[in-house]
Amino acid sequence: MTKFMMLFIAMGLVLVGCSQDKANENNEKNTNSSANHAINTEITPSTEQKGLQDTTEYVAKKKGELSVQDSETAYEMCARALNDYYKAVWNGSDIELDAFIDNDNLKQYTQKKIESQYAVHVKNKHTDKVQNIEIGAWEVKYTDDGDGGFLYLKVPVQINMDVGSYGEVTEFLVRNSNGKLVIVDWYTGAKDSYDFTVRGENQTIDNPNIWNDSEWVKSF
Repeated sequence: MTKFMMLFIAMGLVLVGCSQDKANENNEKNTNSSANHAINTEITPSTEQKGLQDTTEYVAKKKGELSVQDSETAYEMCARALNDYYKAVWNGSDIELDAFIDNDNLKQYTQKKIESQYAVHVKNKHTDKVQNIEIGAWEVKYTDDGDGGFLYLKVPVQINMDVGSYGEVTEFLVRNSNGKLVIVDWYTGAKDSYDFTVRGENQTIDNPNIWNDSEWVKSF
């Protein structure tokens, strides 16, 4: 009887041990399955880059006219343009100029400005990258020029780098083009800046048609 009981207990322990091994095996499989799922759902660099290609349109309050009510949207557009611009000239990031500019002359000038400044930074081995920008108290003024009107924006910005920061003030002119706000002039007059060197210092930014002047454009 005693031998029978001992045999029964031994069989029970074997069964319990087998059950624990099976449970451990199942847990291990579940863990591996979860790990594989996490790897499969990681965002790849190509997926992240696709998000940068989306173009945002800055829509006017009314399709056929511009007013001071468009000031906030115009500011948002200029702020994004500055953010993308500084990251392009320092970090080598892409910038979608079509999102802000539809005048080919201004677009080509701005692209050349970006490429020129980025090349200077590379040549001088400036490795600091732009982390973010901070915009101070900005100004806006609406002018009715008989051609749909335009907004003048004066935007002070602090560019925060990996180490340190610096500041500049940029002036924009904005029009309504078929219901979409677009930048029609863009000037940063900081000393030794690209605009300062190429366009000249102390420029008065008040002509929204300046980039339509072929003779003036040829002077560059």
